[in-house]
Amino acid sequence: MLFLLSSSSTSPLLSLCRKIPLKTLTTKTLSHLHSTMSTNLKTHAFAGNPLRSTTPKPESLFSPISAFETLKSRLLENALLPSSPIFKVLPFRKGRPLAISTRPTGDSPPIWHLGWFNLGDFKGFLANSEFQPTENSFVYLGSRSEDDVVYWGIDVSEDSSLVPQFGAKHFGFVELRTLMVATDWTDERAMSDLAIAGHARALLEWHNISHFCGHCGEKTVPMEAGRRKQCSNALCKKRIYPRVDPVVIMLVIDRENDRALLSRQSRFVPRMWSCLAGFIEPGESLEEAVRRETWEETGVEVGEVIYHSSQPWPVGPNSMPCQLMMGFFAYAKSVEINVDKEELEDAQWHSREDVKKALTFAEYKKAQRTAAAKVEQMCKGVEKGQNLSADFNVESGELATMFIPGPFAIAHHLISSWVNQVPLNGVEAQLKQPSGSLSNL
Repeated sequence: MLFLLSSSSTSPLLSLCRKIPLKTLTTKTLSHLHSTMSTNLKTHAFAGNPLRSTTPKPESLFSPISAFETLKSRLLENALLPSSPIFKVLPFRKGRPLAISTRPTGDSPPIWHLGWFNLGDFKGFLANSEFQPTENSFVYLGSRSEDDVVYWGIDVSEDSSLVPQFGAKHFGFVELRTLMVATDWTDERAMSDLAIAGHARALLEWHNISHFCGHCGEKTVPMEAGRRKQCSNALCKKRIYPRVDPVVIMLVIDRENDRALLSRQSRFVPRMWSCLAGFIEPGESLEEAVRRETWEETGVEVGEVIYHSSQPWPVGPNSMPCQLMMGFFAYAKSVEINVDKEELEDAQWHSREDVKKALTFAEYKKAQRTAAAKVEQMCKGVEKGQNLSADFNVESGELATMFIPGPFAIAHHLISSWVNQVPLNGVEAQLKQPSGSLSNL
């Protein structure tokens, strides 16, 4: 989440755990803590998509089926049909959404927005293109009935000639990860745009890797305006739904609640540390996955596992269009580390003070502004093919011994909420009358 818990936010569950042995935590208390935590939570990056807040009823003009029928007619005719919604299209190329950057007045940094086109204008762009889309080229992204608008995504990767055409109007296809870093997490519209782009990329990339039925091998065809697919084989007709890969990500904490277990992978930039994470295997619960992954990667045994929050993560490899990161606090029963070198480069216990220093030295806002300026340059075509990694420096002039991922990642908020604990008034009293024990499922 770009802004799940701010640096000054309260983490009720962890504040209590610092003072109270886990054995005394009751189900009633945990329920109270979760309800209290919810008042402090804001939307994760890529969550909170405003186009997916409600699903129109089938008879509505804004429903996927009705809008798809209108789309077929609109592709054949340029005129807006009576009583039909406005259609807006977001092009993608190789997983990159079309974006445009604007600069507010004064010293404010540039702001990026998604490159939406009205359907008629988009068709005009394609007038001399080799790419002539059919209705099945579009995927339904959602609608805003109050604005009389239906939104669509489309992959235009097969025609590279469109790039300079969009570029002439200062539009550019930008990596979603770059847009993620460039997003001001206090800007509601920017967060909404990021969530829409993440959903669209996940859906389009899933279409690109699901051309054939995994059951019989025949071609698949889009159904329900691209929200699912179906095998074209009349004897099969298998329904295929968008792929989501579930991942557990956990901050492992020692018994005294004074140290956290952080790890490094070889692909990380120097001195960056983060939470442990791993994919869920068939037939296991989330809690079991947390314990198994922690044991396999570090040799540390975990007892209590407590849910924190979840985040869609559509910026992984194309073969996994959207991961769902499910965050947990995991309490260690052992402290000796035995790193699996095939999975991790290193894993170490870090004190609360060391992690707090890493948060203090990191200048995430500076990195966001730098990335926003880079998006502006890319949309204007100022730079081509340069490596952006040097521009994502999140540290101040004095180098810290470590730093953690930025506020766009759930790992940041798992770690920062543990570091910045604030006691809650009135909650300790509930712990004096336990009605049960925390489940060890």
